[in-house]
Amino acid sequence: MRLAIIGQQAFGEAALAAFVERGHLVAGVFVAPEAPGAKPDPLKAAATSRGVPVFSFQSYSKPEALDALRRLETDIAVMAYVTQFVPQSFCTLPKHGTIQFHPSLLPLHRGPSSINWAIIRGRGKTGLTIFRPSDGLDEGVVLLQKEVDILPDDTVGSVYFDKIFPAGVAALIEAAEAVIAGRARETVQDESNATYEGWVREAEARIDWAKHVDQVYDLIRGCNPAPGAWTLWNGRKLQIFDARKTTARTFGMVRGVKPGQVAAATPQGVTVLAQGGFIEVQRCRIDDGKKIPALEAGLAPGTILGA
Repeated sequence: MRLAIIGQQAFGEAALAAFVERGHLVAGVFVAPEAPGAKPDPLKAAATSRGVPVFSFQSYSKPEALDALRRLETDIAVMAYVTQFVPQSFCTLPKHGTIQFHPSLLPLHRGPSSINWAIIRGRGKTGLTIFRPSDGLDEGVVLLQKEVDILPDDTVGSVYFDKIFPAGVAALIEAAEAVIAGRARETVQDESNATYEGWVREAEARIDWAKHVDQVYDLIRGCNPAPGAWTLWNGRKLQIFDARKTTARTFGMVRGVKPGQVAAATPQGVTVLAQGGFIEVQRCRIDDGKKIPALEAGLAPGTILGA
C-alpha cells in the first residue's frame, strides 16, 4: 500500500510508525503549519527522521496542495488527528480516496471535543470511528467502529491515551487495508441519532456547585487534563483536576454546609459540597500556577467556592 498521512501530534506520529512497521510505504506526510516559535510537530519530526517528504499548507484547497498530493500517486490517504478543513477536491485524489479517524461512536459527539462531552454527559461507553470524510463535519459514511468503556473514574486522559489512542491507530490500518482489498463496508450515519457539540473551553468548564454531585464530578473528569474544570475562590481561578466523588447518605452529612463550601480537609484532599454529595479535590491549580496537591492551596474548611 502506498499512502499519504494527513495529521499531527502524537497520534499522527504513532500512525506513521504503525503503517511503516506493517510494511506499507508512506509516500508523504501533510501537517498543519506551525506557529512561530512552536516546538516541531511530532509527526513532522518523525517523518523527517525517516526521510518521508513533509508538506504544510494553510489551505488544502489551494492548487499547490492538490498538486503535492497528486504527484505522490497514492493508493489512499489517511487522516490521523486533523484540525484543518480538508475538502473533497483533496480527499478524492488518491486511487481509493481518503479515510479519517474520529474519537467517538459517530453519529454521536460530532465535533472537536468528542471525548470530553461523552464523559461530561455521563456516558458509560464511547469509542472511535473510521469514516469517509465529507464536506460536512464528521458526517461521512462509516467504515469501522470500535467501542470502549468509560469507567466511573475515567478522565479524558485515561480514555484517550489508554483506550482510544492505541485502538484508533490499529483501526486506521485495519480500515485502510480493507479499502485497498475491496472488502470495506460503508454504512450511512443515522442522522436521527446525531449529536454535535463544539469545543469544551472556559465557559463550558465552569463548575456550578448547585448541580448534582454526579454532574459536577463528570464535568471535572471530562475536563481533565484539559481544559480543566474551574471555579472561583476569592476572585481567583481555581482549576480542579484529580478528584473523587462521595454520595451523601443522610441529611446529617450536609447539615449546615452550603453547595460550594469546603466541608473538610483530609490527608487525601479538600472536600467540597455539591447537591447530593461531596467532591474531594486532590489536585488543583490557582490562576496560572503549577498543579499542586489541594492541601497546599490553602482552602480552609468553611471557604465558599464559586463566588
